[in-house]
Amino acid sequence: MKAYLFLALAIVTELFGTSMLKASAGFTKLWPSLGVLMGFGIAFYSLSLSLQSIPLSVAYAIWSGVGTALTAAIGVLIWKESISLPTAGGILLIIAGVVLINLKGPAH
Repeated sequence: MKAYLFLALAIVTELFGTSMLKASAGFTKLWPSLGVLMGFGIAFYSLSLSLQSIPLSVAYAIWSGVGTALTAAIGVLIWKESISLPTAGGILLIIAGVVLINLKGPAH
């Protein structure tokens, strides 16, 4: 259970880092640029801690899949980016893939 909390922290901080990446305007703004480093630093450290108990394939699928879907949502809600029907369908397929991977259950 603790490993999944680290994985959740990795996802949240990766989302923060990615949002700061957009806000940094190509690393031309100091505070958002520092936010990128902090967000991704904590994300990768937390992901590494989750890997002590969660298989790499499962953890990475969850981290990247949930991160991708939520990043797209942040893009639409915060950054006012548009989303097309094919993009929305692709995100749904990513989510379906993460669900399918987790139905099998973690293999040790």
